[in-house]
Amino acid sequence: MSVMIPFDNSYARLPDQFYSLQRPEPVRAPRLVAWNGELARILGLPAEAGADFAQVFAGNEVPEGAAPLAQLYSGHQFGSYNPQLGDGRAILLGEVVGTDGIRRDIQLKGAGRTPYSRMGDGRAWLGPVLREYVVSEAMHALGIPTTRALAAVETGEKVIRERVLPGAVLTRVAQSHLRVGTFQVFAARGQIDALAQLTDYAIARHYPQAEGPMGLLTAVRDAQAELVAAWMAVGFIHGVMNTDNCAISGETIDYGPCAFMDTFHPNTVYSSIDQFGRYAYSNQPDILVWNLAQLATALIQQIEDREAAAEQATEIVHAMPDRIRAAWLRRFGAKIGLAEPRPGDEALVNGLLQRMAEQQADFTNTFRALADGAARDQFTDPEAFDQWEGGWRARIADEADPVRVMRAANPAVIPRNHRVEQMIEAAVAGDYAPFERLNRVLAHPYDDPSDAADLKRPPAESEVVRATFCGT
Repeated sequence: MSVMIPFDNSYARLPDQFYSLQRPEPVRAPRLVAWNGELARILGLPAEAGADFAQVFAGNEVPEGAAPLAQLYSGHQFGSYNPQLGDGRAILLGEVVGTDGIRRDIQLKGAGRTPYSRMGDGRAWLGPVLREYVVSEAMHALGIPTTRALAAVETGEKVIRERVLPGAVLTRVAQSHLRVGTFQVFAARGQIDALAQLTDYAIARHYPQAEGPMGLLTAVRDAQAELVAAWMAVGFIHGVMNTDNCAISGETIDYGPCAFMDTFHPNTVYSSIDQFGRYAYSNQPDILVWNLAQLATALIQQIEDREAAAEQATEIVHAMPDRIRAAWLRRFGAKIGLAEPRPGDEALVNGLLQRMAEQQADFTNTFRALADGAARDQFTDPEAFDQWEGGWRARIADEADPVRVMRAANPAVIPRNHRVEQMIEAAVAGDYAPFERLNRVLAHPYDDPSDAADLKRPPAESEVVRATFCGT
């Protein structure tokens, strides 16, 4: 085998109660359809894919040094606790310390059944694989912490969902796959030794400066506060913010029914399974505070003085909303040209957002147009923008270079839902040109490519995507 991966598998060295050893299930006719050469170089892999890469990244051949396993975790799903989840269609091949010194997991999604699959087939179909590839790489280019996509492989097999669909496998790369739910499962089972070992492992891997369980809780809080502010600033809606989809590393993970807003409204929901809007755009900060509280509840189980630990954890969690608000203001301040926003600027930002919601303004294009003096064109009634503009002009008058600040904070292109759906439809028919084009343009989201005007355009009424779907 010519695919040599420099594995160093620390998670597999933990006791087997943390996972189940599981090899991927082979597929009939794998074909590599995407290879991320830039990420491959960081991982110490060839930038150009070889002939046998499809076999490896479909799961047909397990590379030397791999330790394939499915991780155990539990989690709150839409607020209800499920005592055992785990990787039902994902297999961790192993870990690599990259050329940048960062340790990362290499995981196959859609690689077959595991002990945690329950009634599932362990497979993925091509649409969600390509969606995650495009959107996760777009998030990386936007500068937002995220898992990344290394490869996509067609399996040559069919999977059955509502209809028969082409199968595929995604190779996902993450700084780890530790989740809030990973801690919850051991706390709920009263396996305190395992919980303490997991805490030490997470600290050593992600936050070596942290001291003990409360130090870990603080570090996760700060990372997640920055993450959700970054989501809000680009109009991203995760769609399924269950605790098993909340990564300890502070990365965006699990791109299921995710979406970027077109027309702005704070209550926007795309996820077909979020029937009551629990994970609506404006609810995301509060949900991450709720998720952190679940992590705190798990972590304190290993501390002897539970009462004192609960008081300290409560203080840490209660500080999170202010941290989110500060990160939000910093990012949205930059979106309107403020290099160093002040607390009073929150009202200025909210004044614009309120008008955008009332006037059905496009989120991405409105903020991008501020730097060009063309934002009023995004409003059904331009006078609504005019009423806000005077105060904004007065505020940025003392800024050294507000246009530069705005251009650095406001992307010109995002993976719009209708373009992603059109890309998937084309790929299912065998045409990967739209997929390749999206990846090329979205790799430079703050540029203003002259040949991508169609990718910046909001959907026509006939193109609007009103619901997005989980990939299971």
